[in-house]
Amino acid sequence: MNMRSPSTRSADQVLVNLTNLLPDLEALYTDVHAHPELSMQEMRTAGLAAERLRSAGFEVTTGVGNTGVVGLLRNGTGPTVMLRADMDALPVEEMTGLPYASKVKSKDRDGNTVPVMHACGHDMHVTWLAGASKLLAQARDAWSGTLMAVFQPAEETAEGARAMIDDGLFQRFPKPDVVLGQHVMVASAGDIGGRTGTITSAADSLQIRLFGRGAHGSMPQASIDPVVMAAATVMRLQTIVSRELSPNEAAVVTIGSLQAGTKENVIPDEAVIKLNVRSYDEGVRKRVLAAIDRIVNAECAASGAPKPPEITTLDSYPLGVNSEVASQRVADAFRAHFAAERVRHTGPTSASEDFGSFGAEWHVPAVFWFVGGTDPGTYAQAKAAGEVNKLPSNHSPFFAPVLHPTLETGVETMVVGALAWLGKDGAAAATGQAEARS
Repeated sequence: MNMRSPSTRSADQVLVNLTNLLPDLEALYTDVHAHPELSMQEMRTAGLAAERLRSAGFEVTTGVGNTGVVGLLRNGTGPTVMLRADMDALPVEEMTGLPYASKVKSKDRDGNTVPVMHACGHDMHVTWLAGASKLLAQARDAWSGTLMAVFQPAEETAEGARAMIDDGLFQRFPKPDVVLGQHVMVASAGDIGGRTGTITSAADSLQIRLFGRGAHGSMPQASIDPVVMAAATVMRLQTIVSRELSPNEAAVVTIGSLQAGTKENVIPDEAVIKLNVRSYDEGVRKRVLAAIDRIVNAECAASGAPKPPEITTLDSYPLGVNSEVASQRVADAFRAHFAAERVRHTGPTSASEDFGSFGAEWHVPAVFWFVGGTDPGTYAQAKAAGEVNKLPSNHSPFFAPVLHPTLETGVETMVVGALAWLGKDGAAAATGQAEARS
């Protein structure tokens, strides 16, 4: 007797060709990895994504939000599911030693020539979505509804989701019933982690310009020293988390850059601080940002600064929140398909994502999860030794997910997640809910 659920049988039908597709997906992954592109420069990667979607029978729109790609595959009545992958790389010099390691250098938006690397795994994300789209297109009798494949630019600069939305994503394409996304992370390859509620932190990056009065180093009385002003500000900012938040509240305030002056005997006119804030609660976020504003202005006033500081937002990522009902639906589908020990409950990560903008601003459920990319033996050894933090992580020049089983796992999770709505029982349930609401 076959006791497998209809959605699980749908997944089996779609994934039956995955093994045969793997060599092609490996080639795509190594190609994209060797040819990374900075944020809003993803022309080549977008072209590869569009070509893959067209060959699979999707209606393809390019140039959405500059370099974004949207593919639609309409397959009868049923819900619409959006699957998202980000495409951009980072200005990092690769040190993995892989035969397909990036040697690319490119000009950033300031005109500087920088090395470029897929140090966050977006090359894997592109490959996962290309593979899932292909497999779903090949097995249309196993599901019903509309699949929307979105290849997004500029996640690393928090621009891409907003650029696509501002370019009419919500008006030009059908509203999805659910938005699904995933990210490769440091965990045992083949494992999947997720949770209901907050999954990624909010992030705010600020630049603070402090103004003083320059003078000779031998005549400090003639100056208003922005270096001292900046040092006092940095030290006082450390008290926000330690003295203004409850021990039950979480936030991180990191000063990543402090620049002032050019010579040891010259007191400069100004100093520039760049900082980053991570938070898991909108109320906490607002309080931390208000405290930064208060402290910076107070320190400038205490120093007698000739004019108020300039505080500029460099980028801002929304809080990533998984829908309770949709998360449970995805988790149930994963547990029905994968071995129980491979599907894990995880806490929220301090990393940030602009994925949440799609669901929050479209007012539809969204679910985001993680797929491990670390060699299982290496990860188990590091965990036993209490040294997981020493493994190369996202944004490291040594970050390189193992191809297998990372590649096939990410394709499977995308397919299984989509079929929780598009599979025969999922589509029927969604149609019944829609009829009940009408």
